[in-house]
Amino acid sequence: MTEHIVTSYDDELKALAIMITRMGGHAEKVLTDATQALNRHDEELAMRTINADEEIDRLEHEIEELAILMIAKRQPMAADLREVIAAIKISSDLERIGDLAKNIAKRAVAIQSETGAVKAALGIDRMSRIASRQLKDVLDSYTQRDVDKAMDVWHRDSELDAMYTSIFRELLTYMMEDTRNITFSTHLLFAAKNIERIGDHATNIAETIYYLSTGAPLREARPKKDASSFTPADYPQTDD
Repeated sequence: MTEHIVTSYDDELKALAIMITRMGGHAEKVLTDATQALNRHDEELAMRTINADEEIDRLEHEIEELAILMIAKRQPMAADLREVIAAIKISSDLERIGDLAKNIAKRAVAIQSETGAVKAALGIDRMSRIASRQLKDVLDSYTQRDVDKAMDVWHRDSELDAMYTSIFRELLTYMMEDTRNITFSTHLLFAAKNIERIGDHATNIAETIYYLSTGAPLREARPKKDASSFTPADYPQTDD
């Protein structure tokens, strides 16, 4: 960030960055807590996670209000305008990450008395740890204005996509093998999709950081490896 003659202008830009960092910290925590609640069948932790999303929503509202005030009052140009626009875009992605984590926590409440695809649940835990690392790294890249680190997160999104496709296939198999697995597996499938979408939002943030740092949008096509839409269901064979 460049220094300005008007000190209060610098203070406002710094306040935006601090609020983004705080919002990101909350988003990281709700994702971790939601996954733990899912794995441990911990309804109390799940409910705390669901309620914690309100703080993320509040911070997004504050960031949006300050950003709009700055645009109206300061009429920022060039790099300063990118700082303000980036804060709005990143806060929107973080708000969606909070919503997706809250949805995972809701799945934890729904399946607290269910048992089933334990191996797939472990896969979801691995997915969540990868998504958490991506989120932490991309938030660090924002704080450090490190476009290379942001692009590393951008390239790593395909790992989450590949894991989601694998879990998708595995859960389909569990459901086809035993109808008693359908409820549990369906909730896990939605949880896995939510984590995959969290990875997409971390990728969005990486693209915003690229724009913030270079002044140009990223034109390269995203590396995607989610093949679940093209995965056929191999139903078990039965004897006539």
